[in-house]
Amino acid sequence: MTYETLAIERRGAVATIWMDRPEVFNAFNEQLIAELAAACAALDADASVRVVVLAGRGKHFSAGADLNWMRRASDSTEAENLADSRKFAAMLRALSGLSKPTIARVQGAALGGGTGLTAACDMAIAADDASFATSEVKFGIIPAVISPYVLRAIGPRHALRYFQSAERFGATEARAIGLVNEVVPVAELDAAVDRLVQALLACGPQAQLAAKQLIAALAGRPIDDAVSEETAIRIARQRATAEAREGFAAFFEKRPPAWMA
Repeated sequence: MTYETLAIERRGAVATIWMDRPEVFNAFNEQLIAELAAACAALDADASVRVVVLAGRGKHFSAGADLNWMRRASDSTEAENLADSRKFAAMLRALSGLSKPTIARVQGAALGGGTGLTAACDMAIAADDASFATSEVKFGIIPAVISPYVLRAIGPRHALRYFQSAERFGATEARAIGLVNEVVPVAELDAAVDRLVQALLACGPQAQLAAKQLIAALAGRPIDDAVSEETAIRIARQRATAEAREGFAAFFEKRPPAWMA
């Protein structure tokens, strides 16, 4: 597929989705949302892709919603706004639901929807110049569509502050509250992403998907008999897979597993 607002870079089993509107700080509009959704679907279906990195060209990851798009939205009917919002929600869900690990590579501004994109990825590495905000209330709106992902990352207490204050916060605070996993100097951002990519490529892809599904199934549930039973069933099922047999065989034979070939 040909994209106008994105560029897809392939390096072996790693695919990087570059948001490619640097002239507007990778702010997104209807087209970028549609193309991100399409790229997620294509990469999810491509068995040769093991890891997906989401990045932004230029000095900034994403300044959030394109203001021209937002201006048009303010003049639209509620039904038209609902249709637009559903497309945005579907794109974030496609990104979050990818069947392979996803990494947000964040530099510069990651505001509004840019914060949402960061949170929708499985993990995030930020340059020390990165800044974040759920700035929607400054415009008289709310961060509704991104909220499930931001809440999952930072929890309700921090969300209560930042959803209402719209304050900007830096990379160090983002790491402290759980939005990003690691902060590095700008010059070391690509190296840090690559280290994480290599760690991910060393692990079993089916097990990674099962681990992702495990977290989704158990997050927020009380540790009761049902949870204990479900965890026992999940590990028994995984141990019986060909991937698990290969993983143990490779370990005992002191060789790389087949998925690293």
